[in-house]
Amino acid sequence: MNDLQLHDRSRLKASLYLLGVDEAGRGCLAGPVVAGACVLKEDFFVDRTAVERSALINDSKQLSAEAREAQFSLLEELKSEGLLDFAVASGSVEEIAALNILGATRLAMQRAMEALAGRATGWKLSTQYDEDPLFSSGGGSSVEVIVDGRPLKPFPYLHEGIVKGDGKSLSIAMASIAAKVTRDRLMKALAVMHPGYGFETHKGYGTAQHRAALLSLGPCVEHRELFLRKILML
Repeated sequence: MNDLQLHDRSRLKASLYLLGVDEAGRGCLAGPVVAGACVLKEDFFVDRTAVERSALINDSKQLSAEAREAQFSLLEELKSEGLLDFAVASGSVEEIAALNILGATRLAMQRAMEALAGRATGWKLSTQYDEDPLFSSGGGSSVEVIVDGRPLKPFPYLHEGIVKGDGKSLSIAMASIAAKVTRDRLMKALAVMHPGYGFETHKGYGTAQHRAALLSLGPCVEHRELFLRKILML
């Protein structure tokens, strides 16, 4: 096993399920922020083929676009085989404006986690009012939630923040791939609806191409107004 796999398997000695969470697009000038959540159980690591097939999964930022697409397809295969489950959710441009980017990111993560929990049969999410962080309210099975970065505050569910967790945990890396691939596909679709900005290339990040397009065309409805003030003031 590689380091990411060993990390998660060691955590599954204390809990029956491990749920990793990550986001994509928090630093972009346009488009939603997207969160991924992926849940594993020890059965995953008992299955030799699952371990072998997931050996190349890593932090999405360390993979090429082609590699991310390949690993996303693998996640879908493993999900169809019942070896894991994952979900993605987003915080819209309107929610980013209303809640700020951190609030919208927390909301996207909460939605992704709740989508998984809503169809789970062996576990439930633990609220911040539960006494034991490993056990869910309502008598469900043990589940541990780990999130890339620092702990989320405020947040309704118990979790642990792991700085640079997408390079340390398999489940967080899987969540990062799910979030990144989903968001990239969405930005390609938005590029067709809003041509000229290059969304299909830079995916909404503040590249020189994107900044030049903003100064030439002005913002579209998919741009995050608060993120553009310094650029448009030029």
